[in-house]
Amino acid sequence: MRRSKEEALATIGHLLEVARKHFTERGYADSSMEEIVAEANLTRGALYHHFGSKKGLFQAVLESVQAEIGERVEAEAIQSDDAWEQLIAGCRAFVAAAVEPRNRRILLVDGPAVLGWEAWRRMDEENSMRHLREQLGLMQLQGVLKPVPLDAMTHFLSGALNESVLWIAQSEDDARPLEETMTVISHFMKGFANE
Repeated sequence: MRRSKEEALATIGHLLEVARKHFTERGYADSSMEEIVAEANLTRGALYHHFGSKKGLFQAVLESVQAEIGERVEAEAIQSDDAWEQLIAGCRAFVAAAVEPRNRRILLVDGPAVLGWEAWRRMDEENSMRHLREQLGLMQLQGVLKPVPLDAMTHFLSGALNESVLWIAQSEDDARPLEETMTVISHFMKGFANE
């Protein structure tokens, strides 16, 4: 029994990896389930068994992208003991990861279009936004962030980051707008420093 569960998890992981490559390179609309399962050396039946549909497979890929970005945010933030540096490092990690070629199309273009903004936002709230809220809450507990409404601040800053990501994704040069975004976020957030 254990072996079959491990095999199923390996099959799911492999299928997600192949599907992510196709969705990244071709987009959702132009990705063929037949080509995905053929490259994964599986049957359509296996895809339907694990994901139900092409949309279900795409949702699982998007969830894995969101989770991966959330993990990167956390990994970058914990490299410092300073709460402000953690916040800025986490914001930078989110923006940089979101505009990477392997994430950009899935996260920013097809995610909201295929699944809708409500589903996309729910995934964002469960991953990157969750880390952002935790960090802002910690900063308030430490007394370094003014006591502003936490939910409002989290949604406001997350919205600014998401809009910045969309803007950066349109640019031919990711480096300059990324640095400009981080400059603005740093200056903006310093206005909420409890000094």
